[in-house]
Amino acid sequence: MERCAVITVSDRAAAGEREDLSGPAIIAALAAAGYGATVTVVPDGQLSVASALRAALADGARLVVTTGGTGVGPRDRTPDATREFIDRELPGVAELLRAKGRTHSAHAALSRGLAGVTAATDTRPAALVVNLPGSPKAAREGMDVLLPLVPHILDQLDGGDH
Repeated sequence: MERCAVITVSDRAAAGEREDLSGPAIIAALAAAGYGATVTVVPDGQLSVASALRAALADGARLVVTTGGTGVGPRDRTPDATREFIDRELPGVAELLRAKGRTHSAHAALSRGLAGVTAATDTRPAALVVNLPGSPKAAREGMDVLLPLVPHILDQLDGGDH
C-alpha cells in the first residue's frame, strides 16, 4: 500500500476552535480506495504548510493531499508553499478539480489549488501533491475526481508504460 498524507490547513482547526471535517473526509475517501493515511493539522501560512509538506515527503508519502488555504485570503498560501516542492505541475488535474467544483458553486473558480509531482531523490520516491479546498464537501468531491487518477500517476512516476 502506498503511503499517503493529508494536511489540513486551517487557523481555527489548528487552534482547536473548530473541528477538522475536511481531513477526515479525505481519509475516508482514501480508505475506501484502499489507501491508508494520517491527518496533520497546521495553521494557514506558507511556512507552516511548507514544513508539513517537507515532513510528509521525507516520510515517504507518495500522495499528499492538502485541504484549505487555496483561496484569496491574506493567509491562504497553500499553493505558494506547494510550488516549492513541485517538479512538474499537472494543470489539467487542477483544472478538472475546479471544473467539478464549479458545477456546485461559482466560488470554486477562486481556488488557486495546484496539482503536481515531485522529483524522486536518493532518500524519497517521487510523489503526487494536490491542493483541495477546505470545505468538507469540496474535499469529498475533489477526491472523487482525484482517486481514479492516482494509480496511473504513481505508476507513471515509477516509470510505468502509458
